[in-house]
Amino acid sequence: MDDFAGVEQTARQHVLEALRDDAGPAAGDPHAAAFERRFDAHFPRLARLFHSLYGSRPDWLDHLTSLVAEARHSWATRSEALKAVDQQREGDSAWFQSNTMLGGVCYVDRYAENLEGLRARIPYFKELGLSYLHLMPLFLAPEPNSDGGYAVSSYRQVNPKLGTMEQLRSVASELRANGISLVVDFIFNHTSNEHEWALRAAEGDPEFSDYYWIYPDRTMPDAFEQTAREIFPDDHPGSFVQLPDGRWVWATFHTFQWDLNYSNPAVFRAMAGEMLFLANQGVDILRMDAVAFIWKRLGTPCESLPEAHLLLQAFNAVCRIAAPSLLFKSEAIVHPDEVAMYIDPEECQLSYNPLQMALTWEALATRDVSLLAQALERRHNLPAQTAWVNYVRSHDDIGWTFADEDAAEFGINGFDHRRFLNSFYVNRFPGSFARGVPFQDNPRTGDCRISGTTASLCGLEDGSPEAVKRILLAHSVAFSTGGIPLLYLGDEVGQLNDYGYAQEEGHDADSRWVHRPHFPAEQFEKRHDPATAEGAVFAGLRRMAEVRAQTPELAGTHLIDFRTNNPGVLGYQRPGTSSVVLALANFSDNRQVISPETLSGFEASGHSLLVDAPVRLDQGFALEPHEFVWLRVRPRA
Repeated sequence: MDDFAGVEQTARQHVLEALRDDAGPAAGDPHAAAFERRFDAHFPRLARLFHSLYGSRPDWLDHLTSLVAEARHSWATRSEALKAVDQQREGDSAWFQSNTMLGGVCYVDRYAENLEGLRARIPYFKELGLSYLHLMPLFLAPEPNSDGGYAVSSYRQVNPKLGTMEQLRSVASELRANGISLVVDFIFNHTSNEHEWALRAAEGDPEFSDYYWIYPDRTMPDAFEQTAREIFPDDHPGSFVQLPDGRWVWATFHTFQWDLNYSNPAVFRAMAGEMLFLANQGVDILRMDAVAFIWKRLGTPCESLPEAHLLLQAFNAVCRIAAPSLLFKSEAIVHPDEVAMYIDPEECQLSYNPLQMALTWEALATRDVSLLAQALERRHNLPAQTAWVNYVRSHDDIGWTFADEDAAEFGINGFDHRRFLNSFYVNRFPGSFARGVPFQDNPRTGDCRISGTTASLCGLEDGSPEAVKRILLAHSVAFSTGGIPLLYLGDEVGQLNDYGYAQEEGHDADSRWVHRPHFPAEQFEKRHDPATAEGAVFAGLRRMAEVRAQTPELAGTHLIDFRTNNPGVLGYQRPGTSSVVLALANFSDNRQVISPETLSGFEASGHSLLVDAPVRLDQGFALEPHEFVWLRVRPRA
């Protein structure tokens, strides 16, 4: 730190001199004063991080200077309304940890046709209780194959089928007026091969060729592939694809998604500019896609390298200067220890919780909560000013991301257990209630992931009488463990798999479209009829959201484990000032009783929040199959 002090001072002087020569807000302008305050607070960290990434280059300081100038220009053009949000959230930095938070996620075209259709659904979002809306990738992308929009051709153009950037900005403003924060994906590991940068690289432009990992022959690709993991074997072998001119470009995912080269500081600057542009359109949270893959180094797996964290921290520092209310949400489907490494107030304040998601499904299949309870005990609590985004399912597949060493403690072989779970959820296992579809089935490695809507995976498609209970049970964990619960819109009315995806151009080779159906108009109309499965699911989720919003113990993320001494029943505590909420969830197919001895640490009487009724604990507590309760209780003195 001390060794850097001189470098930091030199960098500061260099940047300030350049800014004085650069046209910006006039002296005395309150916007200039606000920028200077944030510059003083965050520039030292930004300079340190930028130097760590690029200090070996002679031009690193010039790039840093240009970056700060671009950040100042972005701040100067940020709207008064967004600056007001910045100020408000500076005074309430834990706003996203509120127990009133509830998220929804959808594809604009499939859910509402276009942005104007989405605007028309805002009253329903309020009815559902949403305060967070994640719009799946809606930017310009190749047609018909775009990996669900994750191959971006322009971060500044909305897909014309959906609308315009001006409409997105207007929708963001209207959502904000209705108490709903806007979330969009920031796909920053790669661009599509139709992005302007990629097109110029393909033409041989040396400046833009350096924006990607492009090599003249197979020498370096072969060297990297000795240690890099093959991600989408159905699409192409290895990590590289060949260009028409014979060169090879890194494409971790699909052939049309080219990985950006962040060892080039020009790429960092360019992507920081795109990020600040989106923030100025009214985006509140950026889902940072594929964070584990953003830095490459020969001889490593090229996943979750230390520089990946430095990059995220540096992007974060830029935003603290020019868009201070913007938050990052990490998407890292990797080993649980690696997932946790991205969660930090100065890196990603939010993170998907893939382990809890996967183990909720694991517990439903096995009727045993051991792995899920272990995860809540060991891997749930987070640093202050951060939170999980808890979900039952997302737009993506379900992968079994538990750690083999965790499973081994229960005598479970990780490889064999994943094969069982895959078999169970694609209905290859006798007695399975699930109707899932395999994704990226790899017979050579035994790897497979699962596609399917919550309802189809829980047995509603199969006609299982316990399906609605399973749907609500799974969501009860996401709603009560701490963080932001997230609904894939359509799940709240029990939407089933859509097997017609295979007839849609560009979707036939990707089974994940089975759980990305179009707006469920028929199910939607039944949501207030409690005699239907749709109505029962909707009412159950709305009740959870209402109770959660009225229960201060369910704010934040802090969780204390509770051992039920019953492998079929999950238990955990959410502590409050003088009471705790004890959550119990029966994942078994049979009635289960928690003994009086197990509950003896609590006073005899409590209150069941979801049914608003008193309960007694001194005689034990019984739960019917797939029943869950949230009990407000007091620990014995």
